[in-house]
Amino acid sequence: MIFTGARFGADATAETTREPRDEETVRRGFWPKLKRVVARVPFAEELLAAYYCALDRGTPHHVRVALFGALAYFVMPSDMVPDLVPALGFTDDAAVIATVVRLFFTHLTPEHRSAARHALDEMAR
Repeated sequence: MIFTGARFGADATAETTREPRDEETVRRGFWPKLKRVVARVPFAEELLAAYYCALDRGTPHHVRVALFGALAYFVMPSDMVPDLVPALGFTDDAAVIATVVRLFFTHLTPEHRSAARHALDEMAR
């Protein structure tokens, strides 16, 4: 039996405890942050599609873990480039989301994308 990507010892504990924390961080902070910054985030539709994909229990576990990690990076107040910096603030967030979405684009379904567009339309009203 091959254990591709298996982690042992401290790495295994860190990996298994990180996902629930990332998911909780995203569930608690995603909507408040998105509502504050939606006008300044050109990748909002991809961000929302990733959010809906991460919440979808039909999405494979490893994809959900990666998406929650990327979404937690967006939600966290401190990151590589502060979000308050004009024109540059969300470039690191966009790069992280774009990378994860590109890796797992086959898991973002038309339903996830439709829900993202609908949510953005509702926020615009």
